[in-house]
Amino acid sequence: MNLTYNIKDKPGFGKTVVFALQQLLAIMAATIAVPGAVGNGMSQTAALFGAGVGTLVYLCFTRFKSPVFLGSSFAFLGSMFAAFAGAASVQIGYVGLILGALFAGLVYVLLALIVKAVGVKWIDKLMPPVIIGPTVAIIGLSLAGNAVGDLLGNSGAVAAGASTYVCMICGLITLAVTTLCSVYGKKMVKMIPFIIGILAGYCVALVFTLIGRAAENPALIIIDFSKFSTMTWLPDFTFLTAAKGLSGITGTYIATIAVAYVPVAFVVFAEHIADHKNLSSIIGVELLKDPGLHRTLLGDGVGSIAGAFFGGCPNTTYGESVGCVAISGNASVITIVYTAVLAMLISFFGPFATFLATIPSCVMGGVCVALYGFIAVSGLKMIQTVDLGDNHNLFVVSVILIAGVGGMSVSFGKVTITSVACALILGILANLMLSKNVPQPAPKKGKNKK
Repeated sequence: MNLTYNIKDKPGFGKTVVFALQQLLAIMAATIAVPGAVGNGMSQTAALFGAGVGTLVYLCFTRFKSPVFLGSSFAFLGSMFAAFAGAASVQIGYVGLILGALFAGLVYVLLALIVKAVGVKWIDKLMPPVIIGPTVAIIGLSLAGNAVGDLLGNSGAVAAGASTYVCMICGLITLAVTTLCSVYGKKMVKMIPFIIGILAGYCVALVFTLIGRAAENPALIIIDFSKFSTMTWLPDFTFLTAAKGLSGITGTYIATIAVAYVPVAFVVFAEHIADHKNLSSIIGVELLKDPGLHRTLLGDGVGSIAGAFFGGCPNTTYGESVGCVAISGNASVITIVYTAVLAMLISFFGPFATFLATIPSCVMGGVCVALYGFIAVSGLKMIQTVDLGDNHNLFVVSVILIAGVGGMSVSFGKVTITSVACALILGILANLMLSKNVPQPAPKKGKNKK
Protein backbone atom coordinates (compact mmCIF):
# COMPACT_ATOMS: atom_id res chain seq x y z
CA MET A 1 0.00 0.00 0.00
CA ASN A 2 1.03 3.62 -0.43
CA LEU A 3 2.38 5.05 2.81
CA THR A 4 2.52 8.76 3.59
CA TYR A 5 5.41 8.17 5.99
CA ASN A 6 7.74 5.20 5.67
CA ILE A 7 9.68 3.54 8.49
CA LYS A 8 12.61 5.97 8.54
CA ASP A 9 10.60 9.13 7.86
CA LYS A 10 10.38 11.71 10.63
CA PRO A 11 7.33 13.98 10.63
CA GLY A 12 7.62 17.31 12.45
CA PHE A 13 7.47 17.29 16.25
CA GLY A 14 3.90 18.58 16.46
CA LYS A 15 2.60 16.11 13.89
CA THR A 16 4.40 13.22 15.54
CA VAL A 17 2.85 14.02 18.91
CA VAL A 18 -0.62 13.99 17.32
CA PHE A 19 0.12 10.72 15.50
CA ALA A 20 1.39 9.23 18.76
CA LEU A 21 -1.79 10.26 20.57
CA GLN A 22 -3.79 8.48 17.86
CA GLN A 23 -1.74 5.30 18.34
CA LEU A 24 -2.23 5.60 22.10
CA LEU A 25 -6.00 5.92 21.72
CA ALA A 26 -6.01 2.85 19.47
CA ILE A 27 -4.19 0.62 21.97
CA MET A 28 -5.14 2.08 25.33
CA ALA A 29 -8.52 0.41 25.91
CA ALA A 30 -7.13 -3.09 25.45
CA THR A 31 -3.91 -2.36 27.34
CA ILE A 32 -5.71 -1.31 30.52
CA ALA A 33 -8.43 -3.94 30.11
CA VAL A 34 -6.12 -6.83 31.00
CA PRO A 35 -5.13 -5.65 34.53
CA GLY A 36 -8.75 -4.61 35.05
CA ALA A 37 -9.92 -8.13 34.21
CA VAL A 38 -7.35 -9.79 36.49
CA GLY A 39 -8.17 -7.52 39.44
CA ASN A 40 -6.32 -8.08 42.74
CA GLY A 41 -5.50 -4.38 42.84
CA MET A 42 -3.47 -4.40 39.63
CA SER A 43 -2.79 -0.85 38.45
CA GLN A 44 -4.01 0.05 34.96
CA THR A 45 -1.69 3.06 34.78
CA ALA A 46 1.24 0.80 35.73
CA ALA A 47 0.27 -1.54 32.87
CA LEU A 48 0.30 1.48 30.55
CA PHE A 49 3.76 2.45 31.79
CA GLY A 50 4.95 -1.15 31.37
CA ALA A 51 3.61 -1.23 27.82
CA GLY A 52 5.61 1.89 27.03
CA VAL A 53 8.78 0.40 28.50
CA GLY A 54 8.21 -2.91 26.69
CA THR A 55 7.71 -1.12 23.38
CA LEU A 56 10.95 0.83 23.74
CA VAL A 57 12.80 -2.42 24.52
CA TYR A 58 11.24 -4.04 21.45
CA LEU A 59 12.22 -1.13 19.22
CA CYS A 60 15.81 -1.29 20.45
CA PHE A 61 16.09 -5.02 19.72
CA THR A 62 14.54 -4.57 16.27
CA ARG A 63 16.87 -1.67 15.45
CA PHE A 64 13.88 0.68 15.13
CA LYS A 65 12.69 -1.07 11.97
CA SER A 66 9.34 -2.46 13.12
CA PRO A 67 6.60 0.18 13.67
CA VAL A 68 4.29 -1.52 16.15
CA PHE A 69 3.29 -0.92 19.78
CA LEU A 70 3.39 -3.66 22.43
CA GLY A 71 0.47 -3.78 24.86
CA SER A 72 -0.89 -6.10 27.55
CA SER A 73 -1.42 -9.62 26.18
CA PHE A 74 -4.85 -11.20 26.55
CA ALA A 75 -3.33 -14.62 25.81
CA PHE A 76 -1.78 -14.69 29.31
CA LEU A 77 -4.99 -13.83 31.19
CA GLY A 78 -5.43 -17.43 32.37
CA SER A 79 -1.79 -17.57 33.42
CA MET A 80 -2.15 -14.37 35.42
CA PHE A 81 -5.24 -15.72 37.16
CA ALA A 82 -3.23 -18.84 38.02
CA ALA A 83 -0.47 -16.68 39.55
CA PHE A 84 -2.92 -15.32 42.11
CA ALA A 85 -4.89 -18.55 42.55
CA GLY A 86 -1.76 -20.47 43.52
CA ALA A 87 -0.37 -17.75 45.80
CA ALA A 88 -0.69 -17.67 49.59
CA SER A 89 -1.05 -13.88 49.47
CA VAL A 90 -1.63 -11.08 46.97
CA GLN A 91 2.00 -9.98 47.36
CA ILE A 92 3.21 -13.46 46.38
CA GLY A 93 0.82 -13.33 43.42
CA TYR A 94 2.61 -10.20 42.22
CA VAL A 95 5.91 -12.08 42.43
CA GLY A 96 4.26 -14.76 40.30
CA LEU A 97 3.37 -12.17 37.64
CA ILE A 98 7.03 -11.18 37.29
CA LEU A 99 8.27 -14.79 37.38
CA GLY A 100 5.70 -15.80 34.78
CA ALA A 101 6.75 -13.05 32.41
CA LEU A 102 10.37 -14.10 32.95
CA PHE A 103 9.55 -17.72 32.00
CA ALA A 104 7.58 -16.59 28.93
CA GLY A 105 10.35 -14.21 27.91
CA LEU A 106 12.95 -16.97 28.19
CA VAL A 107 10.86 -19.09 25.81
CA TYR A 108 11.07 -16.27 23.28
CA VAL A 109 14.82 -15.98 23.83
CA LEU A 110 15.21 -19.74 23.26
CA LEU A 111 13.14 -19.56 20.06
CA ALA A 112 15.18 -16.56 18.92
CA LEU A 113 18.41 -18.52 19.35
CA ILE A 114 16.97 -21.42 17.35
CA VAL A 115 15.83 -19.10 14.57
CA LYS A 116 19.22 -17.39 14.54
CA ALA A 117 20.90 -20.78 14.11
CA VAL A 118 18.64 -22.32 11.44
CA GLY A 119 17.23 -19.23 9.68
CA VAL A 120 13.63 -18.47 8.65
CA LYS A 121 13.28 -20.41 5.39
CA TRP A 122 11.51 -23.20 7.26
CA ILE A 123 8.84 -20.73 8.32
CA ASP A 124 8.11 -19.77 4.72
CA LYS A 125 7.76 -23.46 3.89
CA LEU A 126 5.72 -24.32 6.98
CA MET A 127 3.52 -21.22 6.77
CA PRO A 128 3.14 -20.05 3.16
CA PRO A 129 0.56 -17.38 2.13
CA VAL A 130 -2.16 -20.01 1.93
CA ILE A 131 -1.80 -20.40 5.72
CA ILE A 132 -0.64 -16.97 6.90
CA GLY A 133 -3.27 -15.09 4.86
CA PRO A 134 -6.39 -16.65 6.41
CA THR A 135 -4.71 -16.75 9.84
CA VAL A 136 -4.16 -12.99 9.78
CA ALA A 137 -7.77 -12.60 8.64
CA ILE A 138 -8.85 -14.68 11.64
CA ILE A 139 -6.95 -12.36 14.01
CA GLY A 140 -9.23 -9.56 12.86
CA LEU A 141 -12.41 -11.63 12.58
CA SER A 142 -11.93 -13.20 16.01
CA LEU A 143 -12.10 -9.69 17.48
CA ALA A 144 -15.28 -8.80 15.60
CA GLY A 145 -17.48 -9.84 18.53
CA ASN A 146 -15.51 -7.58 20.87
CA ALA A 147 -15.87 -4.60 18.52
CA VAL A 148 -19.61 -5.06 18.07
CA GLY A 149 -20.11 -5.76 21.78
CA ASP A 150 -18.28 -2.55 22.65
CA LEU A 151 -20.23 -0.58 20.06
CA LEU A 152 -23.48 -1.74 21.65
CA GLY A 153 -22.21 -0.85 25.13
CA ASN A 154 -22.14 -4.45 26.37
CA SER A 155 -18.61 -4.36 27.81
CA GLY A 156 -19.47 -2.47 30.96
CA ALA A 157 -17.18 0.46 30.09
CA VAL A 158 -20.20 2.76 29.90
CA ALA A 159 -22.37 4.17 32.66
CA ALA A 160 -24.73 1.64 34.25
CA GLY A 161 -28.21 1.66 32.71
CA ALA A 162 -27.15 3.20 29.40
CA SER A 163 -29.45 2.32 26.49
CA THR A 164 -28.08 -0.07 23.90
CA TYR A 165 -29.64 2.03 21.16
CA VAL A 166 -28.05 5.25 22.40
CA CYS A 167 -24.67 3.48 22.64
CA MET A 168 -25.12 2.21 19.09
CA ILE A 169 -25.82 5.74 17.84
CA CYS A 170 -22.60 7.02 19.47
CA GLY A 171 -20.59 4.11 18.05
CA LEU A 172 -21.96 4.41 14.52
CA ILE A 173 -21.34 8.17 14.45
CA THR A 174 -17.75 7.49 15.56
CA LEU A 175 -17.36 4.92 12.78
CA ALA A 176 -18.93 7.21 10.17
CA VAL A 177 -16.72 10.19 11.05
CA THR A 178 -13.60 7.97 11.12
CA THR A 179 -14.27 6.48 7.69
CA LEU A 180 -15.27 9.80 6.10
CA CYS A 181 -12.09 11.47 7.38
CA SER A 182 -9.93 8.58 6.17
CA VAL A 183 -11.47 8.48 2.68
CA TYR A 184 -12.28 12.13 1.95
CA GLY A 185 -10.02 13.99 4.37
CA LYS A 186 -7.20 16.20 3.14
CA LYS A 187 -3.60 15.86 4.29
CA MET A 188 -3.53 15.88 8.13
CA VAL A 189 -7.23 15.00 8.51
CA LYS A 190 -6.68 11.85 6.45
CA MET A 191 -3.86 10.79 8.77
CA ILE A 192 -5.68 11.22 12.10
CA PRO A 193 -9.15 9.77 11.42
CA PHE A 194 -9.23 7.97 14.79
CA ILE A 195 -8.67 11.09 16.86
CA ILE A 196 -11.37 13.00 14.98
CA GLY A 197 -13.77 10.05 15.10
CA ILE A 198 -13.26 9.47 18.83
CA LEU A 199 -13.69 13.19 19.59
CA ALA A 200 -16.91 13.26 17.56
CA GLY A 201 -18.25 10.18 19.30
CA TYR A 202 -17.26 11.50 22.72
CA CYS A 203 -19.03 14.81 22.05
CA VAL A 204 -22.22 13.00 21.04
CA ALA A 205 -21.98 10.77 24.14
CA LEU A 206 -21.40 13.88 26.28
CA VAL A 207 -24.54 15.55 24.88
CA PHE A 208 -26.60 12.44 25.64
CA THR A 209 -25.07 12.25 29.13
CA LEU A 210 -25.86 15.90 29.95
CA ILE A 211 -29.44 15.51 28.71
CA GLY A 212 -29.78 12.29 30.70
CA ARG A 213 -28.55 13.95 33.88
CA ALA A 214 -30.88 16.91 33.40
CA ALA A 215 -33.85 14.64 32.73
CA GLU A 216 -32.73 12.06 35.35
CA ASN A 217 -32.91 9.40 32.67
CA PRO A 218 -30.12 6.79 33.14
CA ALA A 219 -30.73 5.37 29.66
CA LEU A 220 -29.17 8.50 28.16
CA ILE A 221 -26.17 8.68 30.50
CA ILE A 222 -23.29 7.15 28.52
CA ILE A 223 -20.10 8.54 30.08
CA ASP A 224 -19.15 7.26 33.53
CA PHE A 225 -17.59 10.24 35.30
CA SER A 226 -17.47 8.34 38.61
CA LYS A 227 -14.01 7.10 37.59
CA PHE A 228 -12.61 10.46 38.64
CA SER A 229 -13.66 9.73 42.24
CA THR A 230 -11.34 6.71 42.35
CA MET A 231 -8.55 8.37 40.37
CA THR A 232 -4.96 7.64 41.38
CA TRP A 233 -2.16 10.09 40.60
CA LEU A 234 0.75 7.66 40.53
CA PRO A 235 0.98 4.11 39.11
CA ASP A 236 1.38 1.25 41.59
CA PHE A 237 4.26 -0.67 40.05
CA THR A 238 4.19 -4.45 40.30
CA PHE A 239 7.73 -4.83 41.61
CA LEU A 240 6.95 -2.64 44.63
CA THR A 241 4.16 -4.97 45.78
CA ALA A 242 6.11 -8.07 44.79
CA ALA A 243 9.03 -7.07 47.03
CA LYS A 244 6.78 -7.66 50.04
CA GLY A 245 6.08 -11.27 49.05
CA LEU A 246 9.55 -12.56 48.14
CA SER A 247 10.01 -14.40 51.43
CA GLY A 248 6.89 -16.51 50.84
CA ILE A 249 7.96 -18.03 47.52
CA THR A 250 8.17 -21.83 47.39
CA GLY A 251 9.51 -24.24 44.79
CA THR A 252 6.03 -25.63 44.23
CA TYR A 253 4.67 -22.18 43.46
CA ILE A 254 7.50 -21.47 40.99
CA ALA A 255 6.71 -24.75 39.21
CA THR A 256 3.03 -23.80 39.08
CA ILE A 257 3.91 -20.47 37.45
CA ALA A 258 6.19 -22.16 34.91
CA VAL A 259 3.42 -24.58 33.89
CA ALA A 260 0.95 -21.71 33.57
CA TYR A 261 3.14 -19.43 31.43
CA VAL A 262 5.57 -21.49 29.33
CA PRO A 263 3.06 -23.39 27.13
CA VAL A 264 1.17 -20.16 26.41
CA ALA A 265 4.41 -18.54 25.23
CA PHE A 266 4.85 -21.29 22.62
CA VAL A 267 1.27 -20.76 21.43
CA VAL A 268 1.72 -16.98 21.17
CA PHE A 269 4.84 -17.60 19.06
CA ALA A 270 2.58 -18.56 16.16
CA GLU A 271 0.56 -15.38 16.55
CA HIS A 272 3.81 -13.39 16.74
CA ILE A 273 4.75 -14.64 13.28
CA ALA A 274 1.28 -13.90 11.87
CA ASP A 275 1.31 -10.35 13.28
CA HIS A 276 4.70 -9.58 11.75
CA LYS A 277 3.74 -11.14 8.42
CA ASN A 278 0.70 -8.87 8.40
CA LEU A 279 2.72 -5.77 9.29
CA SER A 280 5.27 -6.73 6.62
CA SER A 281 2.57 -6.80 3.94
CA ILE A 282 1.41 -3.32 5.00
CA ILE A 283 4.78 -1.57 5.11
CA GLY A 284 6.31 -3.48 2.19
CA VAL A 285 9.29 -4.80 4.18
CA GLU A 286 9.81 -8.43 5.18
CA LEU A 287 10.34 -8.00 8.92
CA LEU A 288 11.17 -11.67 9.46
CA LYS A 289 14.30 -11.06 7.40
CA ASP A 290 15.07 -7.42 8.25
CA PRO A 291 15.55 -6.89 11.18
CA GLY A 292 14.94 -10.65 11.43
CA LEU A 293 12.60 -12.95 13.33
CA HIS A 294 15.24 -13.57 16.01
CA ARG A 295 15.30 -9.85 16.78
CA THR A 296 11.52 -9.45 16.87
CA LEU A 297 11.33 -12.45 19.21
CA LEU A 298 14.01 -11.06 21.49
CA GLY A 299 12.30 -7.68 21.51
CA ASP A 300 8.92 -9.22 22.28
CA GLY A 301 10.31 -11.52 24.97
CA VAL A 302 12.56 -9.07 26.79
CA GLY A 303 9.92 -6.37 26.32
CA SER A 304 7.38 -8.61 28.05
CA ILE A 305 9.71 -9.13 31.00
CA ALA A 306 10.34 -5.40 31.33
CA GLY A 307 6.65 -4.58 30.96
CA ALA A 308 5.56 -7.09 33.58
CA PHE A 309 8.21 -5.84 36.02
CA PHE A 310 6.37 -2.53 36.10
CA GLY A 311 2.79 -3.39 35.14
CA GLY A 312 2.42 -7.13 35.74
CA CYS A 313 1.26 -7.92 32.19
CA PRO A 314 3.36 -9.67 29.55
CA ASN A 315 3.25 -7.64 26.34
CA THR A 316 2.58 -8.56 22.74
CA THR A 317 2.44 -6.77 19.40
CA TYR A 318 -0.98 -5.16 19.04
CA GLY A 319 -3.26 -5.65 16.04
CA GLU A 320 -4.84 -2.29 16.88
CA SER A 321 -1.45 -0.66 16.35
CA VAL A 322 -0.97 -2.47 13.04
CA GLY A 323 -4.45 -1.42 11.92
CA CYS A 324 -3.67 2.18 12.85
CA VAL A 325 -0.55 2.06 10.66
CA ALA A 326 -2.58 0.66 7.76
CA ILE A 327 -5.44 3.15 7.93
CA SER A 328 -3.35 6.28 8.60
CA GLY A 329 -0.59 5.34 6.16
CA ASN A 330 1.99 6.29 8.79
CA ALA A 331 4.67 3.64 9.35
CA SER A 332 7.18 6.04 10.90
CA VAL A 333 8.95 4.28 13.77
CA ILE A 334 9.52 7.60 15.51
CA THR A 335 5.74 7.76 15.99
CA ILE A 336 5.88 4.50 17.95
CA VAL A 337 8.75 5.89 20.04
CA TYR A 338 6.67 8.94 20.89
CA THR A 339 3.67 6.72 21.66
CA ALA A 340 5.72 4.69 24.14
CA VAL A 341 7.06 7.81 25.86
CA LEU A 342 3.58 9.36 25.90
CA ALA A 343 2.14 6.22 27.52
CA MET A 344 4.79 6.37 30.24
CA LEU A 345 4.24 10.09 30.89
CA ILE A 346 0.45 9.81 30.98
CA SER A 347 0.64 7.03 33.57
CA PHE A 348 1.98 9.66 36.02
CA PHE A 349 -0.75 12.18 35.24
CA GLY A 350 -3.90 10.80 36.81
CA PRO A 351 -6.51 13.27 35.46
CA PHE A 352 -5.56 12.78 31.81
CA ALA A 353 -5.25 9.00 32.13
CA THR A 354 -8.66 8.93 33.84
CA PHE A 355 -10.15 11.15 31.13
CA LEU A 356 -8.97 8.69 28.48
CA ALA A 357 -10.45 5.87 30.56
CA THR A 358 -13.86 7.63 30.49
CA ILE A 359 -14.07 7.31 26.70
CA PRO A 360 -17.13 5.04 26.41
CA SER A 361 -16.64 1.57 25.03
CA CYS A 362 -19.31 2.27 22.40
CA VAL A 363 -17.13 5.06 21.00
CA MET A 364 -14.03 2.85 20.98
CA GLY A 365 -16.15 0.08 19.47
CA GLY A 366 -16.93 2.29 16.49
CA VAL A 367 -13.20 2.77 15.90
CA CYS A 368 -12.42 -0.91 16.46
CA VAL A 369 -14.91 -1.98 13.78
CA ALA A 370 -12.58 -0.27 11.29
CA LEU A 371 -9.35 -1.35 13.01
CA TYR A 372 -10.20 -5.04 13.26
CA GLY A 373 -11.73 -4.97 9.79
CA PHE A 374 -8.47 -3.71 8.34
CA ILE A 375 -6.58 -6.56 10.01
CA ALA A 376 -8.99 -9.08 8.45
CA VAL A 377 -8.75 -7.46 5.02
CA SER A 378 -4.94 -7.44 5.22
CA GLY A 379 -5.05 -11.21 5.60
CA LEU A 380 -7.47 -11.61 2.72
CA LYS A 381 -5.13 -9.58 0.52
CA MET A 382 -2.42 -12.17 1.14
CA ILE A 383 -4.71 -14.85 -0.31
CA GLN A 384 -5.01 -12.98 -3.62
CA THR A 385 -1.89 -14.72 -4.90
CA VAL A 386 -3.24 -18.14 -3.87
CA ASP A 387 -4.95 -20.34 -6.48
CA LEU A 388 -8.25 -21.19 -4.77
CA GLY A 389 -9.22 -23.24 -7.82
CA ASP A 390 -6.82 -25.87 -6.45
CA ASN A 391 -8.65 -28.04 -3.90
CA HIS A 392 -5.43 -28.31 -1.87
CA ASN A 393 -5.43 -24.56 -1.21
CA LEU A 394 -9.21 -24.38 -0.94
CA PHE A 395 -9.35 -26.93 1.86
CA VAL A 396 -6.48 -25.35 3.81
CA VAL A 397 -8.06 -21.88 3.71
CA SER A 398 -11.49 -23.31 4.54
CA VAL A 399 -10.24 -25.17 7.60
CA ILE A 400 -8.47 -22.09 8.97
CA LEU A 401 -11.40 -19.74 8.41
CA ILE A 402 -14.07 -22.00 9.89
CA ALA A 403 -11.98 -23.09 12.90
CA GLY A 404 -11.08 -19.47 13.63
CA VAL A 405 -14.46 -17.85 13.03
CA GLY A 406 -16.15 -20.70 14.89
CA GLY A 407 -14.03 -19.90 17.94
CA MET A 408 -12.39 -23.32 18.24
CA SER A 409 -10.15 -23.31 21.31
CA VAL A 410 -8.74 -26.06 23.50
CA SER A 411 -7.87 -25.91 27.19
CA PHE A 412 -5.48 -28.18 29.05
CA GLY A 413 -5.79 -27.27 32.70
CA LYS A 414 -4.67 -23.67 33.04
CA VAL A 415 -3.35 -23.50 29.47
CA THR A 416 -5.69 -22.39 26.67
CA ILE A 417 -4.84 -22.65 22.98
CA THR A 418 -6.66 -19.71 21.44
CA SER A 419 -8.90 -19.93 18.39
CA VAL A 420 -6.25 -18.18 16.28
CA ALA A 421 -3.58 -20.68 17.35
CA CYS A 422 -5.92 -23.64 16.83
CA ALA A 423 -6.83 -22.42 13.35
CA LEU A 424 -3.16 -21.95 12.47
CA ILE A 425 -2.18 -25.40 13.75
CA LEU A 426 -5.03 -27.09 11.86
CA GLY A 427 -4.07 -25.17 8.72
CA ILE A 428 -0.46 -26.31 8.97
CA LEU A 429 -1.52 -29.93 9.49
CA ALA A 430 -3.98 -29.78 6.58
CA ASN A 431 -1.33 -28.27 4.32
CA LEU A 432 1.21 -30.95 5.27
CA MET A 433 -1.34 -33.72 4.80
CA LEU A 434 -2.38 -32.49 1.35
CA SER A 435 1.08 -31.52 0.13
CA LYS A 436 1.64 -35.06 -1.13
CA ASN A 437 -1.17 -34.54 -3.61
CA VAL A 438 0.41 -31.48 -5.22
CA PRO A 439 0.85 -32.34 -8.93
CA GLN A 440 4.46 -33.07 -9.79
CA PRO A 441 5.97 -31.83 -13.07
CA ALA A 442 5.91 -34.43 -15.81
CA PRO A 443 9.28 -36.14 -16.48
CA LYS A 444 11.22 -34.88 -19.47
CA LYS A 445 11.02 -37.03 -22.55
CA GLY A 446 14.24 -38.68 -23.57
CA LYS A 447 15.80 -41.93 -24.56
CA ASN A 448 15.59 -44.70 -22.04
CA LYS A 449 18.93 -45.83 -20.77
CA LYS A 450 19.52 -49.53 -20.69
